[in-house]
Amino acid sequence: LLAVATKTFDVDSFGAKGDGIKDDTNAFKKAWKKACSSTTPAVFRVAKNKYLVTPITFEGPCRASLTMQISGTILASKQESKYKKDEKHWLRVDRVDNLAIEGGGVIDGNGDIWWRNSCKVNKTLPCKDAPTALAFYKCTSLMLNSLTVQNAQKIHITFDHCENVQVSKIQVTAPGDSPNTDGIHVTHTQNIKISDSIIGTGDDCISIVNGSKNVQATGITCGPGHGISIGSLGSKNSEAHVSDVKVDGAKLTGTTNGVRIKTWQGGSGNASNITFQNIDMNDVTNPIIIDQYYCDQAKPCKEQESAVEIKDVTYKNISGTSAGRDAIIFKCSKSHPCEGVVLNDINLTRVHDGDVKAICNNVELTYVGTVIPRCSKNIVQEQPMFSTYSYR
Repeated sequence: LLAVATKTFDVDSFGAKGDGIKDDTNAFKKAWKKACSSTTPAVFRVAKNKYLVTPITFEGPCRASLTMQISGTILASKQESKYKKDEKHWLRVDRVDNLAIEGGGVIDGNGDIWWRNSCKVNKTLPCKDAPTALAFYKCTSLMLNSLTVQNAQKIHITFDHCENVQVSKIQVTAPGDSPNTDGIHVTHTQNIKISDSIIGTGDDCISIVNGSKNVQATGITCGPGHGISIGSLGSKNSEAHVSDVKVDGAKLTGTTNGVRIKTWQGGSGNASNITFQNIDMNDVTNPIIIDQYYCDQAKPCKEQESAVEIKDVTYKNISGTSAGRDAIIFKCSKSHPCEGVVLNDINLTRVHDGDVKAICNNVELTYVGTVIPRCSKNIVQEQPMFSTYSYR
């Protein structure tokens, strides 16, 4: 078999200046159009310069497989007027299949102007959207490798309605106090693996929300930020489904949560078959937490019967230090208790002197091996090696 020659489309040869000052968006558009319409595998190349780019959609479907080779820095325009047409996106990849993005370069959202004008930072300002730095919509067979995404206006990377995604050796960084700057956000996406990546932002390192299935994360370094989260699910009485999630191998440092499942009252649907294992916590607040009373709004949320059901969640080989007393928190719904929760070989101690506690409400729980701390009261099933008994 003869190898098919790949064609390279370099943004420089389409008129990009690469000085970080001139707007190079048109050169990017032209190069993409050519690369996407190539009948043989194509490379869209961004050389080792700084390119200032306003919102752009890399639109598919393309005619052959494509590689985006990003060696330089793509820098977001700070002019808010440039985002008028679409306030939610900066770089958007739409319906492109068989795409690899690599090259060791940097995608920089220049987000500080957006953070300053966020209602979470300045309470006097109205709440409005800010762009996601790198958004993938309806892409299949997607590979993201060896890239830095930093200082996003809001979320750094989103996968929405994507399938068969591999993310590896990605670095995501933003200041710990930057609002809503989730690292990697997964929604309505199936078969995604995130590996060997370093994420530190002002929000969740990884957030997995409605419609996501078969999600794996391994070799994740997380902090600062809000931890690794499933949810929030069920806001505004919506139905949500997340299943088959495995986080295997993670180190969290100084985060406001460790591994978290968060749902709003009044939602429906379920989150099931979830495993968190081989995780090292270092000075983490709420290392293990399920919160079915999540309420991210100024006024208290009203008590509601219905809830997103949570079942079959395993925590295995999780150790390290908790910043506060409550190392394990299960705040499950009265009407829909958490089912099939397993704590297997858990050893959490206080970062400074003092005891750690487990707070357990409405959770069906099994202990395996050594588990520190344990619930003081709850419905609990012990699982010793020889017999099973339960007590109230």
